Amino acid sequence: MKRGKKYRDAVKKYDVAAVYEAKAAFDLVKTMAFAAFDETIDLSVKLRLKKSQSVRDTVVLPYQFKAEKRVLVFCKPEKETEAKEAGASYVGADDLIEKVKGGWLDFDVAVATPDMMKDVGKLGMVLGRRGLMPNPKTGTVTFDLKGALAELKKGRTEFRADKTGVVHLAVGKVSMDSDKLTENAKTVVAEIKRKKPADAKGDFILSLSVAATMGPGVWVSIKEE
Repeated sequence: MKRGKKYRDAVKKYDVAAVYEAKAAFDLVKTMAFAAFDETIDLSVKLRLKKSQSVRDTVVLPYQFKAEKRVLVFCKPEKETEAKEAGASYVGADDLIEKVKGGWLDFDVAVATPDMMKDVGKLGMVLGRRGLMPNPKTGTVTFDLKGALAELKKGRTEFRADKTGVVHLAVGKVSMDSDKLTENAKTVVAEIKRKKPADAKGDFILSLSVAATMGPGVWVSIKEE
């Protein structure tokens, strides 16, 4: 891939093979940011996983940086009041299912009560492709709508390893203090370690790197505990 001049200039500012302590890595990423907007900083964690293993969960970062999520709740009429009072942006049952079937996706996360999943499951082709399908593992299939929405409002975010065993997750913005970025990254890494499969052998985390939206990646030191 051919890179632009600003990207090439950024690469000249550091040793691309060097490994940095987390705060120093974020300091470096911030100095190399060149976009006209406040770039997002992503953390990439390469894991040692077999094809049969997976890592998927949610995490609440200590320091938030995203706008409040628009939450859609699929539930029966008797749970609608709870959902609305908890802050859901959209609440409904068959009416919402039909709307989503028609291509409407103007929301950031979907929650469903267990008794709705038989019908919501029919939206797999629509929601699944976009990572929006409610899932018990991420706390988005539950009768406790008040609790689930409270966690989502606090910024609970899902993470999962892709087919290559890498977890990609945004941990902040270039405008944020490096100490806050570091705390967010450490929180994510701690949660990933907690999800290590019981039958995983050897070092679980193989590499860590951080990068701004438009900039090059910086390797971060791994300190297994």
